[in-house]
Amino acid sequence: MRDSSGILRALFDAALGAAIATACMPRWTPPKPGGRVVIVGAGKAAASMAAELETLWGGALEGLVIVPYGHSCDTLGIEVVEAAHPIPDRSGILATERIIARVSGLSHSDTVVCLLSGGGSSLLAAPAIGVSLDEKQSITSQLLKSGAAIHEINCVRKKLSAIKGGKLALAAAPADVVTLLISDVPGNNASMVASGPTLTDAASASEAINIIDRYHISISAEAKNAVASADPVIIDAPDVRILATADDALLAASAAAVELEITPYSLGDLDGDAIELAHQHAELALQIAAGKGPIEPPCVLLSGGETTIEVRGTGRGGRNGEYALALALALDAHPRISAIACDTDGIDGTGDNAGCTVAPDTLARSNALGISARDRLLNNDSYTFFADLGDLVTTGPTRTNVNDFRAILITD
Repeated sequence: MRDSSGILRALFDAALGAAIATACMPRWTPPKPGGRVVIVGAGKAAASMAAELETLWGGALEGLVIVPYGHSCDTLGIEVVEAAHPIPDRSGILATERIIARVSGLSHSDTVVCLLSGGGSSLLAAPAIGVSLDEKQSITSQLLKSGAAIHEINCVRKKLSAIKGGKLALAAAPADVVTLLISDVPGNNASMVASGPTLTDAASASEAINIIDRYHISISAEAKNAVASADPVIIDAPDVRILATADDALLAASAAAVELEITPYSLGDLDGDAIELAHQHAELALQIAAGKGPIEPPCVLLSGGETTIEVRGTGRGGRNGEYALALALALDAHPRISAIACDTDGIDGTGDNAGCTVAPDTLARSNALGISARDRLLNNDSYTFFADLGDLVTTGPTRTNVNDFRAILITD
């Protein structure tokens, strides 16, 4: 009998391997420009990207990048500052002010290289005039719990910021700006990664106001006025290079599956509600197991992207745990179907795990422990559920982020 859990972990590791800075940067990084070069950036991969850039360009570089707490790594000259994610804190504000100061006053012969990855939106914290840190934290928290999609959240973030939505590029003018990014957004819209501090923000103020109203976000009159008065920002002909995406991770996992003589079936870069997506994937997996699907076992269904969660309870967990728990219930202990669901940054929501695994005996083991999977799901308590079973996947910070990785293995 094949080791399903080992196969699934091997596929996840292959996906991660394609998204780390040492794997994706050499192909796309340009030669080092002449003149003064200033490196700035933010995100879960920013420190590892900075270290790799110093390796590629052969020595210490000038600059500053911001990463979440625990995501630092050694660099030669680029300063690394840690700050809070996903809710911004004072450390992020102070570091962002220093980034703006570093890129201000440059000349036509200078170059700013901006290293961006998922998580940068909360780390690049420079509230617009009329918006306090406390209120920015409140608005961000409400948006993250509302079920809003990442492009909706980032639309509002841009209007509440003095650096997002192209404003960093405006501060750096007239210097050239090169943006190197690892994409964590479905569809790989570069302007949404870290809320696009060096790219055009074409959204109108009314679009952001509509999102605030649609999700019933509590916001002061001063902050709402800041949003309403935020004009679109146009950045002409930006130099943007996307280094890695969820598609790269899925291709690497597909190649690893083929080597294991398992047929990969990629569902692509997906979004939407985590529970609804789990139900759709369970239905497809069950059809395949019954011999009625588009492929035959042994096979694996692969998908990436970023789902959403509507927070209803008081439990602990993230979107991958929520997906996995809903999937386990929908599969109803099918004996030939196993799964893994993890965030490629190594942190799933409020847990300290990357994600978790689902096995044919998941529900039987939870029932034996007196644990109701359905009750845990209703309480958004997926972390505790899988922790009690010993089925968490723990990697620590991976220092990259191409968002979620899901694999459903159907054996023959």
